[in-house]
This record gives sequence, C-alpha cells and structure tokens, in this order.
Amino acid sequence: MSESPLRLGIAGLGRGFMLLLPTLAAHPGIRLVAAADPREEARQQFVADFSATAHAEVAALCADPQVEVVYIATPHQYHREHVEMAAQHGKHVLVEKPMALSLADCQAMIDSMRRAGCWLMVGHSHSFDVPYLRTRALIDSQAFGAVRMISALNYTDFLYRPRRPEELETARGGGVIFSQAAHQVDVVRLLGGGRARGVRAATGRWDPSRPTEGAYSALLTFGDGTFATMTYSGYAHFDSDELSGWRGELGQPRDPRDYGRARAQLARLQGAEEEARVKNARTYGAGLSLADTSLAGIGHNHFGFVVVSCERGDLRPTPWGVEIYADDHHYLEPLSPPAIPRREVLDELIAAVRHDRPPIHSGEWGMATMEVCLAMLKSADRGQDVTLSHQVSLEKPVEYNFEVGSR
Repeated sequence: MSESPLRLGIAGLGRGFMLLLPTLAAHPGIRLVAAADPREEARQQFVADFSATAHAEVAALCADPQVEVVYIATPHQYHREHVEMAAQHGKHVLVEKPMALSLADCQAMIDSMRRAGCWLMVGHSHSFDVPYLRTRALIDSQAFGAVRMISALNYTDFLYRPRRPEELETARGGGVIFSQAAHQVDVVRLLGGGRARGVRAATGRWDPSRPTEGAYSALLTFGDGTFATMTYSGYAHFDSDELSGWRGELGQPRDPRDYGRARAQLARLQGAEEEARVKNARTYGAGLSLADTSLAGIGHNHFGFVVVSCERGDLRPTPWGVEIYADDHHYLEPLSPPAIPRREVLDELIAAVRHDRPPIHSGEWGMATMEVCLAMLKSADRGQDVTLSHQVSLEKPVEYNFEVGSR
C-alpha cells in the first residue's frame, strides 16, 4: 500500500511559494490542504486552485487539524514567530531560507521544534539541487581523493529586480547576504563536508539608490584544511549564466540578448511605491496562479559556477551533469532532465516525516549556514577574520536516486 501524501499548509503565498508552486502541485507525495496570507486575492486564488482552506492568519493555519506540515514562506523577520506557532500545535516545519536573522532566533526555533518532537527543515536552498548532491556523492565515493579547495561564483541582476523597501535594508534581512549567500554558503558547506572553521569577507555597496550589500567575496576555511572562495555580484553587468550554457538559476533557458533588461525596467519606475507595486504584481493571486506555472523545459537548478578541487581531479556541477576533470581524462557524467524540478526538497521532507530519516538540511544545518552569513557581515564591518562555533558536519554520505544518463 502506498503511503498517504503529506498534508501541507502554506504560510505566506508570496514569491517563495510561487517559485516552489509547480513542484508542490506536481509531487505525488504532497497534498496542499491549507494556506495563510493576509491578502484576500491570494487566499481566493489558493481556494480556486486547490479546493483547499485559506486563512487570514498564520496562527489559524497552525491550528488547522488538516495540516501535518507547515511550509513557512513568510518574510524573514517572522520566521521565528511562525515556527514557534507551528511547534505549539505539533506541526512539522519546512522554513524558507534564510532561517532567521539572528543566531538567537535560529536556536529558539530549533529548541521549540525539539520540545514539540517534530522535524524542522530549512530550505529550499540550492544545496538541494541534484548536480550538487551528485557531486557530493562522487566525493563520498573517494574515487577522486579528499576535497582540498572549492571555488564558487555567481553574477546576476538580483539588486535591480523590483524590490520592496525592506529588501534594500540589511537590518531587515535585505541585500545579497541574507537572500543569496544563504544559497552559496549552503552549497559550499555541503561540498566541503559542513564543518567550517572561519571566514574572512568583504562586501560591496556601490549604488546609493540600492543602499544594501550588492556584492561580496569571502574565504571560508574548514577544520580539515579545505578552503573555499565565494563571490557574488547582483549588480546586473556580467551574467555568470554565460558559463552554464545560458541556463538560468531555476533551470530555464536564457536569452543573452536580454542584457540590461532589469536595469532598464527599473529605470522606468517612479519611486519606491511604484516599485513595490510592480513587485507585488508578480506574486500569487495578483494576476498569477497555478495556471501560470509550468515544468516544461525546466532543467536542473544551479547557483552559478562551482568547481570542487580534489586530490585527483576537479568536479564541476552544471545544469546538465557533473564535468569530471580526472588525472588522465575529462568527461561528463550526465544527469537526466528532471521530471519534477526541485522535488529533492520535498523528498527530504517526506523521508523525515514519514520514515523518521534525519534530513541533511536540519535546523542545526540551517543555523550553521546563517552563522557563516552573519560572520561575513561582521568580518566585512570589522576587517578581520571571524571564528565559527555553531558548525555541524555532514552526518552521512548523500543518498539519492540519481538518474544518470550515458556518456
């Protein structure tokens, strides 16, 4: 007998939910039963799309007896409050990255879920993506020796997409450290084994009209001597999707002739209020619904250019597989196109709730990633190295049913 789908409730029908929506709708192990959002139009759209219950308040969603698991996709600053609400009602939780804006909040979330005897998972970050999971599995095979160095870079137009005012204010979770480094740090920690030791970083704020961090570079060191460089720019000039065959972050085909579009569209907007209206028009219920999503033509997700240097070869995860540069030959280990992109997030959640299998992306893992992100801000501000003390190791080899194609 097949197991029953997880009964999932959505807290926040914004951009995070919209990105995961086609995966949630297509995954056979998930049933969307309820949602909460303050916007009436979003609630009405959810009811129409899923014949499900919609609440105006997250507290009502957490108390809903239909709901087994709450997916918390509310703004960053509310994550602790909403996780604690879910814990009070004995619900398992998948909380969007970044986990929280302080380590104290991260620890409180872990403690509340532990007291409730429920699973806490942090995602979706790009460390769930199959190319990175497959690269980690190749590392675990020991065929290429130990990891010694990791290089990761990503150049995007992040800072020039329509934003609400708080998304341009670091203290409220804005800028590239909280929204983008959370991805890159998670990927690098997965590939490096998890337990980072220290970080030295510099950040860039180069546009007074976008007064938050738009770029960073960091050197992350691990306890075993492995080191990683991480670079990110959201200033909409060079686009590193050029290095990934013009496949976008979400696996979609890109057209290089669109160069400069983000800056040009932003320049036509008259002030912060209009920008916020344009941002809100791209959300669920404000003209967008399940009908506007599709899995067609979507490949594996990725987060820029990454190379893992091992003792006997370099491994490069890409949207189409893992490029392997061994001692005596170079070859591609292809990955079959995903039937349901990003399903790995939900597979890990189902394995925890239905089979009591500890997730890789636990609360402790998410807190360790946020410690690195916060340390990057501190290092850049003080101009010094920052030692890390809340790191956790990758507990076991990555296990996943990879669909590997022929060479």
